[in-house]
Amino acid sequence: MKYSVKRWIPIVSITLLVWLVTGNMVQAAVQPLDQIVAVVNEDVITRSELDSRVREMMAQLNQKGVNLPPIEILREQVLDRMISKRLQLQTAERLGLSVDDATITKAIANIAETNNITLLQLRQVLENDGINFTLFRDQLREDILINRLKQKEVINRIVITEQDVNNFLAREIGTQRQRSAVHLLHILIATPEGASPEDVQQAKQRASTVYDELSSGTDFSEMAMRVSDGRQALEGGDLGWVETSRIPSLFTKMVDEMEPGTISEPVRNASGFHIVKLLEVKGGNKMLINQTKARHILINTNEIVSDREAKQRLETLRERILGGEPFETLARSHSDDKASAIKGGDLGWTSPGDLVPQFEEQMNAQSLGQISEPFQSPFGWHIVQPLDRRQHDNTEEALRNTARQAIQKQKSEEAIALWLRRLRDEAYVELHLDELDTP
Repeated sequence: MKYSVKRWIPIVSITLLVWLVTGNMVQAAVQPLDQIVAVVNEDVITRSELDSRVREMMAQLNQKGVNLPPIEILREQVLDRMISKRLQLQTAERLGLSVDDATITKAIANIAETNNITLLQLRQVLENDGINFTLFRDQLREDILINRLKQKEVINRIVITEQDVNNFLAREIGTQRQRSAVHLLHILIATPEGASPEDVQQAKQRASTVYDELSSGTDFSEMAMRVSDGRQALEGGDLGWVETSRIPSLFTKMVDEMEPGTISEPVRNASGFHIVKLLEVKGGNKMLINQTKARHILINTNEIVSDREAKQRLETLRERILGGEPFETLARSHSDDKASAIKGGDLGWTSPGDLVPQFEEQMNAQSLGQISEPFQSPFGWHIVQPLDRRQHDNTEEALRNTARQAIQKQKSEEAIALWLRRLRDEAYVELHLDELDTP
């Protein structure tokens, strides 16, 4: 019996439809529909997503040797994190924030470089740990996006005042910046008990004369033996090492501001007039950095000025300076760095890291007064002349930078926690954990 093509097609279609329907019914019987565990605004979090995150968290905790909480508690904690993350991603999308593929690729390359492996090796490590590389990229994209969101909505709005820094230093770093002990020499020009104004004036004049002699180079110990009324006069006024916490309040601020080898001006209290010399200190190590004072001339390159032309112009300017023309005059009239040009090319005192590496390398390679050959940096072409070098005590600046970083971290954590609570309070969140089927 023969069938026409027209009659055969419907028979096949009906058979296929029956197979698809019955097949799906069988599959549905084997694999139940995914359950919703939370509604987050217009979005949902499913049971499979939650279970996957719970397994990841359990693996991380086991790897760290942390005792696992009851599974119900762990589920709640993980779900809370997932809701917070979903809210942040929704906010980022609403604000139009995004992360392009180039940023993700660069981030992955940095991860590989940090771990001293190649990109291929990183991918193999992830796959060996059961982590899908595509999902890894997506997770990284979300993390970067959330960081950008926090930066825009919270961190960039944080203001740190100088008073904040001062308060932090006084409260948190005071013990770190103070010296633990000092070695002092002491001279006392005493005044009698119940001294008259004439007695005080006479003692003051005598102390002033002693201070002038010490400032002129007279040995402090010898002077103490000769004139001091203090108990350590015969020991040259040597008080030995004194813990900073035990320094009399009269001397505390004064000694804290003194450098080893310096002598204080006479200070008066009820006993008379005191002069101290700071010999040595313990603790409170200083952070000394090498600074350079230099000047330069910059020629920018663009569509009109090529690298070759910029270099040639600087070679000509260098020859004119070596021929006797003032560096300052040529910098004012030719340098494209307008901020320094008005100062004759003077960059002031610079610390390591203040300038781009190419410039710093050339500046450090020149002896004082020497003018470099033209060289290139990301800003264009330069010639540079170091004028002076010094060691600079960077302790205070370093401490203040440390304080700012600590304050920034503290304020950021507080502000982000408040911001996340606000996101949660303003969102529609519906939980269905109690309705979960037993696994």
